[in-house]
Amino acid sequence: RLPPIVHGNDGLSQKGPEPGNASYYYSIVGQYASGEIVIGGSTYKVSGKVWKDHEYSTSALGDNAVGWDWFSVQLDDGTALMFFEIRREDGSLEPFSSGTYIDSQGNSWPLTFGDWQVDILDQWTSPSSGATYPAAWTISIPAYDLILTGRPMMADQELNLSTTYWEGAVAFEGTVKGQPVAGRGYIELTGYSEPLTGPF
Repeated sequence: RLPPIVHGNDGLSQKGPEPGNASYYYSIVGQYASGEIVIGGSTYKVSGKVWKDHEYSTSALGDNAVGWDWFSVQLDDGTALMFFEIRREDGSLEPFSSGTYIDSQGNSWPLTFGDWQVDILDQWTSPSSGATYPAAWTISIPAYDLILTGRPMMADQELNLSTTYWEGAVAFEGTVKGQPVAGRGYIELTGYSEPLTGPF
């Protein structure tokens, strides 16, 4: 069982330049869970590795931000990765975008803007909202000799709640220091249907 992982500066994760553009943020990763799912009267036993996030704040993003792409990955070598990219109106990324790399013992190291590169390989357009989202990615983090390719486990994982956005399960495979690795993750994509402004 790994200890809680705090992100940012002792748990304070800055999201923008204005006062209050931050959240307190921690994750519990690498935990095993089991249970049952009932579908149509049939019961299925399930088990797996889970990731829990807790993030809370008092304000929204900065005035120039339209949304974010948030990535979490748990790999079969016991390591884990979280980072987010905040997108601006002009198409650039907010330099306060950041993340955390976590080893198999629960030790963590911060990632700052520029430590990773994301290349979008495909797109998917929602038949419901008409929004077009990224739908496959290559992620590289040179400092850890890590290269991953991720694809959604099913295309339509769009949610229409207080705002319309995509979040869902993603399968990853790639290499770490030249050795093959695979894993599962979760990606959240906001601001593609409409800019994510105001409280949320």
